[in-house]
Order: sequence, then structure tokens, then C-alpha cells
Amino acid sequence: MSGVLYGVGLGPGAPDLITLRAARLIGGARVVAYPTLAGGQSFARSIAADLIAPDAVEIVMDVPMSVERAPAQAAYDAGAARIAAALEAGDDVVCLCEGDPFFYGSFMYLFARLSGRFRCEVVPGVTSVAACAARAGRPLVARNERLTVLPGPLPEAELRDRIAGAESVAIMKVGRHLAKIRDVIAGLGLLDAAVYVERASLPQEVVCPLAEAPETAPYFSMILLTKGADPWL
Repeated sequence: MSGVLYGVGLGPGAPDLITLRAARLIGGARVVAYPTLAGGQSFARSIAADLIAPDAVEIVMDVPMSVERAPAQAAYDAGAARIAAALEAGDDVVCLCEGDPFFYGSFMYLFARLSGRFRCEVVPGVTSVAACAARAGRPLVARNERLTVLPGPLPEAELRDRIAGAESVAIMKVGRHLAKIRDVIAGLGLLDAAVYVERASLPQEVVCPLAEAPETAPYFSMILLTKGADPWL
């Protein structure tokens, strides 16, 4: 009988934000899979490190961070093949995913490759949007308001149009796009309504008005923007 593939969300980074279900699955896993970036350390593994059994088999997927899709797709193909072999041998596999598996999560690429052949279960995690809002003390939406989530790499013109037509905005994957995004928001006259959050829930966390944000930002950074009056009043 084939094993079960679990896509486990780890939350934004603080180990104590891992859910009880995720912790139970990780602690009992004989096989654990997770991505790394360009041969570096795995952020996902670092979040769950204290839960992984010393004798667990670890499947490491080295995923290149590049604009071209083909190298990353090849890495997921290779990782899926190794996971499939473990599942066919009858082992359950717990795949670690930063944040939530189905919210910009890496696990969705494995799910697409394997869910047609094996039983897959997804364990949701605290999303980066929820974590950043909590750490910034910034409620996202109330009553009938709408939240718009935008990726920072979008072209400047599209960012401007989408922000202009939105009520509450979360801009993810800020990284090297910080200057462009800040210029767009300033050009719309909304700089004072925006807050910058970097590495939410981690010791290196930064929370400040966007106007006071550093010149450069890591990948794990976000801008929250709420227009008009405070939505909870």
C-alpha cells in the first residue's frame, strides 16, 4: 500500500507558530522533504529542525531562484520522483513548506505532479499576510472590504493600476523591487498609509512606516497598505 504525501505549512518562520497538527506529523515522519535555494540552507527545514527525528530520511530539493522556469521545474520533477519512490515503498512523506502550502507555497508544484497518483493531504499554515498584519498591528479588512494581494515583481504600470483600484493591499515578494514599489505608492499619494514588514515573527524582524524602510529588502518582506479611515472604527 502506498504512503501518504503531506504538504505541511510551517508558518512565517517562528517555530512556535507551527500548528499542532503540523508538529505531530513532522515529529512522526520517517521521510521528510523540503526545498533549498541554490545549494544554500533550507529556511523551511530551519523552522522545523527541532521536530525532525534524527533518523528521518531527508529528501532535499535544490530549487534554483531564477526568472527562467525550466530549472526550477526540473528540480521539482527530480524531487517528485524521489518522493514517489518513497511513497511507493509504503512510507508517508512529510513535505515542509514555508507559510501555507497553497498560498504561493512551493508544495503546490509537488501536489500537481503527485496528487493524481498518491493520496495527498494539505495542512494549512499561518500565511505571511496574516503574520505581517499581526506584527504590524494593522487589521487588513473589515465588513465588506476587499483585500488585494499583489506580487512585487509586477510591472510598475500594473502595480499602479491595481493599487489605485484597491481598498486594502498586501504586496509580497518585495525584495529587489522595493524602490519601484515605494515610488508607485508615493506617486499615488499613499506613502503615509503604507507599512513595511521584514522577516515577520523572526528575531531579525523589522516593522516600520514604508517611508522609513531601508533602501534594500530581502525576499521575505511585505508592504501593507490600507486606504481611508481605520477599518475597525
